[in-house]
Amino acid sequence: MSDFKLSNPRLSRRQALAGLGVAGAGFIASPSIILAQTPDAIRFGHLTPRTGFLGPLGEFAVQAVDLAVEEINAAGGIMGRKLEVLKEDSVNPQTASTKAERMVERDKVTCLLGEISSASCLTIAQVAQRTKTLFVNTGGNSDALRGESCNKYMFHIESQNSMYVKTCGRSLMSQGLVKGKKWFSLTADYAFGHDLLRVAKRFMESNGGQFAADKLIPTDATDFSAVLLEIRAAKPDLVISNLAGNQITNFLKQYAEFGLTFPVAGFGFDTALAWAAGKGNFGGVWPVVWHHLIDTPGTKKFVADFSKKYGKPPENQAWGDYNIVKIMAQSMNELKSTDTAKIMEHWEKGAKFDVLKTRPGFFRASDHQFMHEMYTITALPQAEVKNQYDIFTSSGPVPGPGEDLEVIATTKEENVCKMA
Repeated sequence: MSDFKLSNPRLSRRQALAGLGVAGAGFIASPSIILAQTPDAIRFGHLTPRTGFLGPLGEFAVQAVDLAVEEINAAGGIMGRKLEVLKEDSVNPQTASTKAERMVERDKVTCLLGEISSASCLTIAQVAQRTKTLFVNTGGNSDALRGESCNKYMFHIESQNSMYVKTCGRSLMSQGLVKGKKWFSLTADYAFGHDLLRVAKRFMESNGGQFAADKLIPTDATDFSAVLLEIRAAKPDLVISNLAGNQITNFLKQYAEFGLTFPVAGFGFDTALAWAAGKGNFGGVWPVVWHHLIDTPGTKKFVADFSKKYGKPPENQAWGDYNIVKIMAQSMNELKSTDTAKIMEHWEKGAKFDVLKTRPGFFRASDHQFMHEMYTITALPQAEVKNQYDIFTSSGPVPGPGEDLEVIATTKEENVCKMA
């Protein structure tokens, strides 16, 4: 596979179609969603995929934003003013850029939040840099966004690929599934997947393992039978998923249907995808940024409030979008200002925030990555699954108590960021 440079704005036709998700769901067919605006309201702009293979995750993000806005306004808003969030389907990288620019120039939003696609994160970040608008990425994982493509106006509450790989890697090493073992990996053929495969290979090579094979999977692929036959023939020690969105759901269902018994793990994951796979299909070991079973007062309240409003628990994409709306409002209230430069300085100086876990998190000044705990979840045996949501057990927080939060993140040598 040739190296993929996230900093290259010229995306391939496949990547553009992957972001588009469905034929004909172009910009013209997706009109702007303009809310009735209150003249003195403070406005945030929120962009995330609502269609295509990432659409199911985007819906959780939008629901979480709506809940956060309700709670903030019920508590007095921001500096006594009402908070409004303008929400758009980002669709694909080009459309995401156009909509982001319109939100800033026409709708006068104070900041941009959201996204899941790493390629769309890049184009939104370019708008943010050009217009000097704060953008916080809630779902794009690519290390390159924090490295070669970083810029001073982009922050990340979502964890980077290296954090996912190192978190899950700890569990795999403890099970003896790394050193001297052969992995068969399946990788989503777009920016996120390419970056994740690079990070996974770096981890594997540094810990004494090797890849039996790695296969690029188009984001619109729904039939995995050919690659499942290859896995059966290769007899790997571990099958690794570097897939994304509903690719993971489809793969897990078909893996179970084929009756393959090789252990499965993944380096990118969202719990909604496990729920969609259903009882008897979800298996393996996976890293998550958060999950609904974490035993903290903050998580319990968030889960209860979200479940009451939507009839289901939130998943980890909801966690990121909910928390960044809360963090942004908290920062503005503490600073008594919506000024971008003041907020950025506040975060770069190490301001800490409660994000529903056992200890607070903070934005790392060097690359604007949020430092916080992660978790590894393991699928329950089918006989132990009691409902459609509580289908896994969880590790304790990673890093563990007493460990520096930065031990699972990239080092400066691994991912050089020069703020533009």
